[in-house]
Amino acid sequence: MSLHDHYAKLGIQPNASIDAIKAAYRRNATKYHPDRNAAPDAPARFREIQEAYDVLSDAERRKAYDDYRQRSLIDNPLEVAQEIAAKYLQGVLQ
Repeated sequence: MSLHDHYAKLGIQPNASIDAIKAAYRRNATKYHPDRNAAPDAPARFREIQEAYDVLSDAERRKAYDDYRQRSLIDNPLEVAQEIAAKYLQGVLQ
């Protein structure tokens, strides 16, 4: 089971307001839109940003996602901790 961190994809905190979510989406979508970014990973990054926004901008889907994140931390803390550590290290080493 892989936990996709939609908040991290948008570069926001889990307590972000809907306005902060929209602003982060616009900023990232502009940065990674395939028409504006020729990087090979731009289309994939753009899709991830779109998916994150679709979930976090809908109140019901965001609540379900947040509940899932919380359960994942409780049900399988070792796996989640390893994923968090790996993402952190990847970010530090880049």
